[in-house]
Amino acid sequence: MTEQTRPTKLGRLATYADRTLPVLREMILDGKLPPGERLNEVHLSQALGISRGPLREAINRLAVEGLVEAVTHRGVYVRSFSARELSDFYELRVALETHAARLAARYAPQERIDELSHMLDETEQAMGNDAAGAYPASPDFHARLSRLAANPPLLQSLTEVGRKIQLARARSAHQPQRARVALDEHRAITAALSARDGEHAAALLEAHLTSSLNNALAVLRAAEPK
Repeated sequence: MTEQTRPTKLGRLATYADRTLPVLREMILDGKLPPGERLNEVHLSQALGISRGPLREAINRLAVEGLVEAVTHRGVYVRSFSARELSDFYELRVALETHAARLAARYAPQERIDELSHMLDETEQAMGNDAAGAYPASPDFHARLSRLAANPPLLQSLTEVGRKIQLARARSAHQPQRARVALDEHRAITAALSARDGEHAAALLEAHLTSSLNNALAVLRAAEPK
């Protein structure tokens, strides 16, 4: 390797941070690092097998994403969100995702909408006969729907607000879900897309997300100290 092509120390730091970022983000979003927990750099660097330089860079990027926050003289903590903040996130999500639905109804190829319908069939099979079971986390109906809009900046914005909502809802992750109702609502939204009725799809989607918000708020408030 020539001097010109040899990676610089800064370049290596960025590369290791790039690799660490999705791992650390997933640890936060799946609850391994719960809201309110202080990030221990020594333990994390040992657990992830990296030095503290790229770890700090990854943590800084998570702060930009709004998933962690630095507290002066105390350290960096996984963010906790209030009910008001959760409502604000959902308000933004509704605005973005209903616009994505309108774009999808207008421009998405029919075969892509059909794929969304087939995905819901697979989701129903995965749910089986358990009426009280949770809605499968994968595949993600809302992510698939948003991709139908074919608008990368819109999808990026939805991804970012979606991560905050997932973290804000961490305390309700294991609560009973309205899975069957959600599946029926997803099917109705998909049918509206197939009929090229973007306004109806957007209205159904807004009602669906509002129900999701109300459910999350009820769980959050029930968990608050009396």
